[in-house]
Amino acid sequence: MLSRISERLVELKEAHDDEPQHAVISLGHIWVDIMMDVNGIPKAGGFAVSDHTNASVGGSYRVLQAAARMGVPTRHAGVVGTGPWATIVREALDGSGIEHIGQDRLDTDSGFRLVLADEDRRKTYIATYGAEAQGDATTFDCVEPAAGDVVHISGNTLMDHTAAGVDEFMHRAGTDPAGRDFTIVLNPTNTLSLVNDHLLEDLVLARPIWSCNRQEANTLADRLGIFRDDEASLTVGGGFDRSMAELCQALGETLRAPPVVRAGSRGAWVRTPGGEVVHVDGYPTKATHTRSAGAPHTGTLCAMLARGWSLTDAVRIANAAASLAIQRSVNGVPNCPDYETAIALVDANDDSTTASGGDRS
Repeated sequence: MLSRISERLVELKEAHDDEPQHAVISLGHIWVDIMMDVNGIPKAGGFAVSDHTNASVGGSYRVLQAAARMGVPTRHAGVVGTGPWATIVREALDGSGIEHIGQDRLDTDSGFRLVLADEDRRKTYIATYGAEAQGDATTFDCVEPAAGDVVHISGNTLMDHTAAGVDEFMHRAGTDPAGRDFTIVLNPTNTLSLVNDHLLEDLVLARPIWSCNRQEANTLADRLGIFRDDEASLTVGGGFDRSMAELCQALGETLRAPPVVRAGSRGAWVRTPGGEVVHVDGYPTKATHTRSAGAPHTGTLCAMLARGWSLTDAVRIANAAASLAIQRSVNGVPNCPDYETAIALVDANDDSTTASGGDRS
């Protein structure tokens, strides 16, 4: 059962006023996204017109930006290059109060991606990898989490040379979450199917918190050989909820670690080791954005864990932050709110549920 958020805020403030602030540290890649609305994706040798173009910093920056807005110290441990794209990355990090503790490359620029969105909002990606993808086994030697810190690992770091650094960090972190005094949150991408078996095994053995959307969760289940009933109905409010709960349950049992399986405005399903699957309600909102709200959700989740919230409560606040981020999107990019605004939405919903005779759960 979840306590009222306002009551929990008082408890946490009293408990942690004299403690140092815990940080969110990301091992992810950061690059520049150039988003272009086009009248159609051209065929080879063809031509397309863009009526709107916008450049923004993407990758794990969006996770760290969300965590910073939740009021926790944030650190980027990835590689940043030297050049025009890297300059944009560094200015964004500085502007959001995110400390870069990772390596600097003087011989190459950071990467960028073209994101082409057609009239049906289908997106096509063209990536140019840069310094962020040119790490090695020593890349994350700089990461020494303090007690209470949260380490974020993104799937975009698992596909290139920098993956060796992630693997070395996972070996240092060990295979017993109870023996670590920090938390690892891993959010895979849709390219999880391409991660090599050895690295995936090391990630699973480390038993992090896995934060996935439904597609990523299904890809992970496929890699782990988990059977699902593909004939189950996926209607919202019926078979969909049951299917999500079963997927979360199966992942939790196989991973022996907590999975968080997101489903947009439907919220998320959470299972702690040995526990039952809990559905944490979402906050319906009009989808006016063109990018996923997964980064604001993951960043808020990490920040709330760093602030001492339970996993289920952290997911609830992350659901609210993701919904608000969509409402406040700028040029198609979800824009995460600050800590007080996210808490206010959760608390208002809690008051509404209580007034209507609902259960605070």
